[in-house]
Amino acid sequence: MDSEKIISEVTFKAVRSSGPGGQNVNKVSSKVVLSFDLLASKSITEEEKTVLSEKLKTKLTAESILILTCDGDRSQLKNKEIVTKRFLKLIQNALVIPKKRKPTKIPRSVIEKRIKEKRNTSELKQNRKKPDV
Repeated sequence: MDSEKIISEVTFKAVRSSGPGGQNVNKVSSKVVLSFDLLASKSITEEEKTVLSEKLKTKLTAESILILTCDGDRSQLKNKEIVTKRFLKLIQNALVIPKKRKPTKIPRSVIEKRIKEKRNTSELKQNRKKPDV
């Protein structure tokens, strides 16, 4: 995955923000909306597209477009940097294939310890009973 090629396919749009900035919010478009068309991308292979569409299906629109927004800062440039980093991290994390878990055997010492504890509690309870006369 080449991040520079992917960023070249991303489109940015500046919108009026509802975030911090006081009256500045009403005048300046500081919110940044990032949109990425997954199916039309040429920098991602077909296998990666299927993996991404499966893992990011809750974040994709019906047309397989990923939309991210950022309005956390007063600066449009900082918001653009933040949303770009978030986008790249999201793509990289989605492409990571987790290792398959190998089930491990319960150690003999653990089994023996459990049985010993059961025996001890059983003896304790037996000692609580009244003796037969």
